[in-house]
Amino acid sequence: MSTSQPDASRASEARAGDDRVTPDDLLHARTGTDVAPEDLVLAAGRDITPKNLEWAKRKLAEEGPAAMDKLLP
Repeated sequence: MSTSQPDASRASEARAGDDRVTPDDLLHARTGTDVAPEDLVLAAGRDITPKNLEWAKRKLAEEGPAAMDKLLP
């Protein structure tokens, strides 16, 4: 009988507070797709308001997708 576990099983264990190291693929949030201002606002823990959307647009214009990388693991 194999001792290896399917990826899904390990992922649920890591989320359940397992004291083992979290797999690297669970630590990275970005998928390589474009980042929308709404995404940046929500990642910052802010409400989507006109003021916050303007902040996100400026941040994305200055930093590009790296702005999201700075907020998420």
